[in-house]
Order: sequence, then C-alpha cells, then structure tokens
Amino acid sequence: MKTKYERSFVARLEERLSSADCLIQVIVGPRQVGKTTGIKHLLARYSKKYHYANADDLLVTDRTWLLEQWQRAEMMGEGALLVIDEIQKIPNWSETLKSLWDRSSARLRVVVLGSSSLQIQSGLCESLAGRFEITKVFHWTFYEMKQAFGYDLERFLVYGGYPGSVSFERDYDRWYSYLKDSIVEAVIGRDILLNQKVGRPALFRQAFEILCHYPAQEISFTKLLGQLQDKGNTDLVKYYLELYAGVFLIHSLEKYSAKGYLTRSSSPKILVACPALYTMNEGPRVLDDRDKPGRIFEMIVGNQLMQLPGELYYWRERNDEVDFIYRYQGRIFAIEVKSGRHKTEKGLEAFIRKFPDARPIIITPDIFPIFSQDPFKFLSKHGN
Repeated sequence: MKTKYERSFVARLEERLSSADCLIQVIVGPRQVGKTTGIKHLLARYSKKYHYANADDLLVTDRTWLLEQWQRAEMMGEGALLVIDEIQKIPNWSETLKSLWDRSSARLRVVVLGSSSLQIQSGLCESLAGRFEITKVFHWTFYEMKQAFGYDLERFLVYGGYPGSVSFERDYDRWYSYLKDSIVEAVIGRDILLNQKVGRPALFRQAFEILCHYPAQEISFTKLLGQLQDKGNTDLVKYYLELYAGVFLIHSLEKYSAKGYLTRSSSPKILVACPALYTMNEGPRVLDDRDKPGRIFEMIVGNQLMQLPGELYYWRERNDEVDFIYRYQGRIFAIEVKSGRHKTEKGLEAFIRKFPDARPIIITPDIFPIFSQDPFKFLSKHGN
C-alpha cells in the first residue's frame, strides 16, 4: 500500500539544507520506514539543482563512482545538492567523502543515507568527525499510522511500525513472511552477521527471539543468560544489545540513578522497537492475553520517548518503580504509563519525594493520541 504521507524528518532536513553552514546530512534508521521515500518527497519540491544517485543500482561500486557523482553535482554550481543513497555499499565511502568535502570549493549540500544503519554509523565514527549531522528516522508512530492509514490504537498495538506491511495484515502468514524475510532477516543476516564480529550467530539470533518476549520489562543479565542454549557471559549479551540498538530492532534502558556507576551496572529494561516485531514473535492474538496489551502499550510510549533528544531511563528502588525517567536540558520527567494493568502511583510518589524537581506525568490510552502527535509538547505542557 502506497501513501503520500510525509514524515516529519523531511521538514527538519529541508531546514538544515537551507542554512548557510550546512554540514553533511546523514540519515539513519530501520529498514523499510521511508527514508528514501522521504528524500524523494523533498527532491520533488527542491527549488535548487540536485543530483541523486543510488549505489544499489550498480553491480560493482568503488570510490571512483562516488567521485563521479560528486563531480556531477559540482558541475551544477555553487550550493547544489548531492544525495547518495545506499552509501554503505561503496568501499571506504567515509574516507572518500571526507577527502572530497575537505578539498571542495563548491560547498555542495550533501545528504547520505542507506539501509544498513550500523555500517553507516561505523563509517562516520572512523572518518567524518566534525563534518556531519545525523537525523535518526525511527519506526512509524501511532499518530503517523493513524494519519496515513487510519489506524486505531488496538490495530497499532498489534501491527504498528512498518508502513510496507499494512496491505498484508489480512493474511497473517504473508504479513509474517514480509517482516521476517524483508526486514528482520535482512538486518540480522546481512547488516549484522556479514559486517560485524559476531562469534556465535545462532546464539545471537536466539537472543533476539528471547528479548522480543520482554516488551517494556526489566530483565537481569543472569536470567537472560539462563535462557540461552549456549554458554555466554554478561559482556557478550551487552554487545548483542548494542548491535540490536544500532540497527533499531531492540532498545534497552538503564536504571536511573544520581550515581552513574549504579546506572551502568543495572539490569536493562527492554523496548522492542515496534509492536510488529513483538507480534511477529508472539502471534496475532497478543491482545487476547490479560497482561500483554498493557506491556505493549507501555512499550510504544517508551519507543516514542526514545525518539526525543535527551536521555531515557527507568527507575526502581525495592518495590517502588517508575516506568520512564526522561531527562532533557536539566529537566526531569517521571512518566507513569497506565492501561488495563492494575498499577498504583506509589512509585511515582516515591520518586518525586527523592527528586523533588522532577515533573510527574501519567499517560493513559485515552490521552495517548495527543501525546503521540507531539510528545515533547505534551510533556512540556502537562509536566507539573
């Protein structure tokens, strides 16, 4: 199913490209969430000259190809826009791009993107320090899928996250195959296992399946290791979590503490990156279970908070807990998520006593659509 819906990152990118001191713009995010589509929306109304090239169109690519694309853009004149898609398929792309950027007098506007977020982020760290800005494009939110496809909250809790899967929802087996083959296997099999050092591929795949069973739940490394069929250790599991976060499949939150060393040693709270990934592992009847809808709802709130600038944690002390602690520019928001599960505000009250400057927020399914439209505006308005 195709949609003309334009995601918000397009407007942010357009604004950056119009600034006088524009750096290299790097777009990263999960597979199949509309990064290339968004760029094409931008180019369709771009008022200046541009050159778009996709490295995926060639059987063999090398640095000479990238040099050719740069020269084509330079010939268009001062300030022309160069967009390179699937940049990670060009060997040593970051070193080549650094060299071209540093010596060019034309001051091109440059946007690079691709399907393998890990490879792109790795190249940035190696060569392009101080020369780029990253725009992270996450999975589709409830508000976006409601606007584009008419989703209600119940439908989003089961299938939300990937626009390309919408037309397959009536046939679960087909929907499952799309998620597994076009997204999960492409990410795990190609983006990670072919390009990263993962000594135990079978264990790595198993860890993903296990983690998907813990949406918005705290899990100790000891418990996780106990469920793996092969021997591992805490450092190995932490490395797995880093890789899954790098490809936008699973995020893990640390426990909030004023003492940093306690935060780093805490058990992680798992956020599966979107409901579709959870349903793929649990089956389509996830809402029939008494506890699962509440967990999924808490997960989607956490996923939207993950998209904001700043830092996100959870908090627990003995029997007191707060679902999410969001910290941004010196402000602290203590966020409790309430749905069908029975929960008290005892943890929220305990956190506020311990951190009096924190602003308490309660999010329920009734007000979630407002939160989803603009989470930061919602927090700023309702944080007492």
